[in-house]
Amino acid sequence: MAQYGDYQNELYFAGLHGVLPKVPVDFATLERRAAAALPPFVLPYVQGGCGDEYTQEQNATAFRNWGMTPRMMVDTSVRDLSVELLGMRLPSPLFMSPIGVNGICTQDQHGDLAAARASAVTGVPLCQSTLSNDPLEDVRAACGDTPSMFQLYTPKNDELTRSLVSRAEEAGYSAIVVTLDTWITGWRPRDLNLGNFPQLRGHVLQNYFTDPVFLKLLGFAPETDPVAAARIWTTVFGKVLTWDDMEWLKSLTSLPIVLKGICHPDDARRAVDSGADAVYCSNHGGRQANGGIAAIDMLPGVVEAVGGDVPVLFDSGVRSGTDVVKALALGATAVGVGRPYAYGLALDGADGAAHVLRSLQAEADLLMAVNGWPTIADVREAGATRV
Repeated sequence: MAQYGDYQNELYFAGLHGVLPKVPVDFATLERRAAAALPPFVLPYVQGGCGDEYTQEQNATAFRNWGMTPRMMVDTSVRDLSVELLGMRLPSPLFMSPIGVNGICTQDQHGDLAAARASAVTGVPLCQSTLSNDPLEDVRAACGDTPSMFQLYTPKNDELTRSLVSRAEEAGYSAIVVTLDTWITGWRPRDLNLGNFPQLRGHVLQNYFTDPVFLKLLGFAPETDPVAAARIWTTVFGKVLTWDDMEWLKSLTSLPIVLKGICHPDDARRAVDSGADAVYCSNHGGRQANGGIAAIDMLPGVVEAVGGDVPVLFDSGVRSGTDVVKALALGATAVGVGRPYAYGLALDGADGAAHVLRSLQAEADLLMAVNGWPTIADVREAGATRV
């Protein structure tokens, strides 16, 4: 039976013939190489965070504060990393977090389609952003048989919201992930110092530029004046949501609703009480608010608050397969990775992103094998200890 950890054998045997990985397997080298490859107007947006980026840094480094204790004399020759999530049976707990500038991370400006193709070949679901260089229908089609989720930045125009959600449902997405913390953009010095906001230059707005409701609001073909179209986009982006909006959100679709940005236990409980099908513990990778607590440190409280019946998705600061396993040990149902796969896109398109995802799966699988945890249930039972 093939296991994710077998990927290391592929890399070692290729090395016997002088073939080395085109894309690095470790995050530090991956980030360094991607920084040299990404255009100057893309790199700060992908790499940067809010304020002095303290929270962004804490998201990644805080994983080191959690440790796991191995168990011996356990047969882990076969591991099962599969999970159930919102009616989806997934081969591993890994998913691709929504990244609004995937589209401009590849040289052909179709990074969303590249991410979808990486999803198709690895079986790792893509959570596709509203901000995209290709229409959500084309991205969903490129995912093939791998299920995917659609991340919604809720517009101020309710008719436009309904249109985007309906398109996602008709296209075959399996859930709607509503981002709660980005109705306004956080203070991002790297972008501000360059006067650079990709959306204002007309990038990653194809889901709007192909939407009948937005086109009616626009009144002209967006390709004739992308900058003017982007200015009008700013007037509809970002509805402030409150708990009173949950009934309306639920009325838009029969798909599961996932609330992204839940970090406080009280918010987690209220999300469930108001009808959320899952909660998504995330602080947007430290891109939206600075001065906060690392997301991994908030995860246990969120998991405890929702009980055992409601799925908890997690991201922010995940850089390795070890990080993935630690998040699972603290109760996450599924774990999202962001910047690493975006860097893979920058270096080698769909193949680069797929390599990054396979590397994360392999590291997680091998850690489970060595530490005596043949299943995700065993990982959760073992837990993680604050060190």
